[in-house]
Amino acid sequence: MRARLLILASAIAMLGWGTVLPYQYAYAANTRGWGALLAAAASSLFSVGALLAAPVGGRLADRVSPVLVAVGAKVIAAAGAASLIWASSPTAFLVGMFVFGLGITAANPAQSVLVLRWVGGNDRRRVFAWQFTGQALGMAVGAFAAGYVVDLDRTNGMWPAFATAGAGFLISAELLVVAGMARWGTAPGACEDESGAAEAVRSASPREALRAIWAIPALRWTALITVTLALGFYAQFESGLPAYALTVLHVDETTIGLAAAVNCVVIIVLQMLVVRLTAKRSGATLLMGVGLIWTISWLVLAAASLAPELAAVLFVTTFGIFAVGETMYAPVLNPLTASLAPSGLVGTTLGMFTALQTGFSAVGPLVAGVVLGAGMGSVFIGLHIAISLLAVFGAWRLRATLRTPVAVPRAVEAQLVA
Repeated sequence: MRARLLILASAIAMLGWGTVLPYQYAYAANTRGWGALLAAAASSLFSVGALLAAPVGGRLADRVSPVLVAVGAKVIAAAGAASLIWASSPTAFLVGMFVFGLGITAANPAQSVLVLRWVGGNDRRRVFAWQFTGQALGMAVGAFAAGYVVDLDRTNGMWPAFATAGAGFLISAELLVVAGMARWGTAPGACEDESGAAEAVRSASPREALRAIWAIPALRWTALITVTLALGFYAQFESGLPAYALTVLHVDETTIGLAAAVNCVVIIVLQMLVVRLTAKRSGATLLMGVGLIWTISWLVLAAASLAPELAAVLFVTTFGIFAVGETMYAPVLNPLTASLAPSGLVGTTLGMFTALQTGFSAVGPLVAGVVLGAGMGSVFIGLHIAISLLAVFGAWRLRATLRTPVAVPRAVEAQLVA
């Protein structure tokens, strides 16, 4: 029951975020008349807030109750969203977006820790998969519904979206409180308590904790995979890919919306089937598959530039292929990272890796702007094919490392405890 409430909480929170995400740029740039530079700055500040919040949220999840951390972060996100209703100046809007980013991202590592504590090892992939599916569905429903209530011709036309976002995060926080207070017992394989050694590691200084994490070779390879897979798709989802479609493929804007919708639908339809079919596969092997699938996606996109009459169809197809990779990526990466983390530093490790993903994803729009702005569409495609292949190499090296047992995490813990 706890896991179901956690999945529902994630879905409702993303439903709120989905009402804001597709419209906030146009609202700031055009509706309020603040210009493209400030709209871009608002998105950047959102990412900066997310980058700062992820390691802090993860660290706090190791030291205090993850429920309190997640609930507190969601309340902050709700406050940030609500503040945007009354943000009548550029500065107020920028601050609101920064706080919004802080709250959304700080909750993520804590929620992952809750899955690990409340769900048995055999069910974790399934729960992470349901959580990802719920988030995708929530985003899609939120964006679709907001289209009927948002009016970008009026300066107060975004208040329903901001209000829905704030309410969504408050309801999500309330659901987590209920899940945390309930006496539903612990699933087999889940861990509510930790050893004294783990407690000692948890109380280590941030520098010692960072040293403990990077001392593990498998985590170093996982970091490479995290960065390359973030750059290989997620960093370009909102800006780079649409920009390529408009400037190189010359497709209609409606095609971009259709592609995003297809991406969500494929995830929702295939997610649990993929989890069942890949249940016996190792996480490293599946991440190799993700890199290969995303390489194929970029090759299909390259083909679209060679066949203008099929460009729109191939662009939409690309988003569907990306989604197949996402159905393996989402349920695997967090559980794998957590399983490699030193005991007592699971939240810290997840927070740090979330920060890596967020930080490098924020670089994506800049790279796309420079490369596509210079008219180098082929370079844009080639660069991302190379990045995706690097992810495949990193996953291959991770698989080899995991097949060679090394007691590095325990050795590091022993040093910190001593």
